[in-house]
Amino acid sequence: MGDITFASDRQLDLICLGRLGVDLYAQQVGARLEDVSSFAKYLGGSSANIAFGSARLGLKSAMLTRVGDDHMGRFLVESLKREGCDTSGIKVDPQRLTAMVLLGIKDRDTFPLVFYRENCADMALREEDIDEVFIASSKALLITGTHFSTESVYKASSRALDFAAKHGVQRVLDIDYRPVLWGLTGKADGETRFIASAEVTAHVQGILPRFDLIVGTEEEFLIAGGSDDLLTALRNVRGVTDAALVVKLGALGCTVIRGAIPERLEDGEIHRGIRVEVLNVLGAGDAFMSGFLRGWLTGADDARCCQLANACGGLVVSRHACAPAMPTMAELDYLFSRPEPLARPDQDVELNRLHRVSVARKPWNQLFVFAFDHRSQFADLAQQAGVDSRDVPRLKQLFVQAIERVETDLVRQGVACNVGLLADDRFGQDALNAATGRGWWVARPVELQFSRPLAFEHGRSIGTQLVSWPREQIVKCLVQYHPDDEPLLRLEQEAQIRALYEATQVSGHELLLEIIPPKNLPGEHPDVLPRALKRLYNLGIYPDWWKIEAQPASVWRQLDELIQARDPYCRGVVVLGLNAPVDELAEGFRQAGDSVVCRGFAVGRTIFQEPSRAWLAGELEDEALIGRVQATFERLIGAWREARPRS
Repeated sequence: MGDITFASDRQLDLICLGRLGVDLYAQQVGARLEDVSSFAKYLGGSSANIAFGSARLGLKSAMLTRVGDDHMGRFLVESLKREGCDTSGIKVDPQRLTAMVLLGIKDRDTFPLVFYRENCADMALREEDIDEVFIASSKALLITGTHFSTESVYKASSRALDFAAKHGVQRVLDIDYRPVLWGLTGKADGETRFIASAEVTAHVQGILPRFDLIVGTEEEFLIAGGSDDLLTALRNVRGVTDAALVVKLGALGCTVIRGAIPERLEDGEIHRGIRVEVLNVLGAGDAFMSGFLRGWLTGADDARCCQLANACGGLVVSRHACAPAMPTMAELDYLFSRPEPLARPDQDVELNRLHRVSVARKPWNQLFVFAFDHRSQFADLAQQAGVDSRDVPRLKQLFVQAIERVETDLVRQGVACNVGLLADDRFGQDALNAATGRGWWVARPVELQFSRPLAFEHGRSIGTQLVSWPREQIVKCLVQYHPDDEPLLRLEQEAQIRALYEATQVSGHELLLEIIPPKNLPGEHPDVLPRALKRLYNLGIYPDWWKIEAQPASVWRQLDELIQARDPYCRGVVVLGLNAPVDELAEGFRQAGDSVVCRGFAVGRTIFQEPSRAWLAGELEDEALIGRVQATFERLIGAWREARPRS
């Protein structure tokens, strides 16, 4: 873009200095903020949104700010890390809490907004927090206007600008004018976007000469230029800075101005935006900046920078959140490849799927999963032992201890893997609670056992059930499904699977489909499983995971080819056990040894059946049970590793 030259020897593309807080967005669209009953929690703050969004687009971004020594501060740091942002510049403030914002969505033009930023952590950034080596490690430094609004953050930002100028770091200003954060409105009036202020104008004009690129809306350039006429304001800005100016024009798009300000904006090139149905304008500017910087920092021309910026802004206004709504390059490529404009991106199935699966997700090594989500089987074991099924939850908690010990041994051996469990909420809720939040692979069933056609354990309204689930828990559903089922049965099964798939698309949970074709149909053939998966793909159902029985190597080759062709974002396949002996499962692992899509196993009764019977009958103490479960689990892991010596 223009004649700007970026240093080529930098570890980072971009450092973002400024606001980092928690956004709580009303989930009831159309309600007054007073009447809202629930909120969704997201990462927020203009600078943080840009760091997040630019990382999602492939830039090496970093955040420079403070968070509180609290749960929300840890949430924000973890969110940035997951997206690939460098968080080494985030300081933990032991005295202040992390900032927070409440937002309502009343209609397309009304967004009640309350900033909770009294003495918050990110506004306590100090000069001593600014490290010269860190600033010098980047091609560009972005600062938002809020971080010049008080004396302490003004000094910190100025020091960062000094280091940037010294080391050839390009300096970017997002004017980001929020009157409430300059003390110009009532504390609860975060919605007002513009109030003229000679004091703010003078303050902003004092920093404009220090930047190479300045980006703002029409209103933001009005405050920067001290005029109620945009062209006059731009000329006033040009009077104090030679920086490239990017003026955001809402749905019309944007324009880039270098040199003299034209007589009319139309005399320059207006890069048209995309027209979409607006849900929430908050975050659109941050998305715009993320897209523009993706182009700018990779050497794109104005047209490409603005194309990326306008598309990012257009997609985010059609979505609920700010940071999580930021698109990936896969989404943008899809958008640009369409022959017709997409007026309702929120209703495009493929775009929504890409938004879920092309973002950074937790990576998994080979998976060793202990499956004990069985419900009727444990009730039967308790009945056979003559004990109350209320003993089963404690049994399943002991299984968690066995998994802990297995994980410890694997870590000690340096094995690159992940352990996990599959547990139910009837007998295994305590086990689920104990396993969640520790980095394990955790899945949870929704099917009514043995139902055919498929039914859900807690009724048809599966989406309402998922509301209370932790996001990291994977939705597992076993379906006795055959592509040659009687048509009415097959259609009912497929309708249920689709309902579940669509529910997980909304809730954000990953979905594991366990497909077990019934064995009593005539004409059984080894290709029945590939045909079943292909049928579901043809219906537009793309589970994140598949769980299947052991297959011959020839079938694994078919599955590899099918899944890689139809869903390159699929997380993988895990092999189930069906209470088979360890040696039989080991042979199944060998057959899958060359499969690319097979990621591990999820075995249950082979591990727990006999030890559980003995424990419930009083023949085994807790420690002995844990030892026997651990031993069988580790035998299976050994068989898996033997089948895949390269893993």
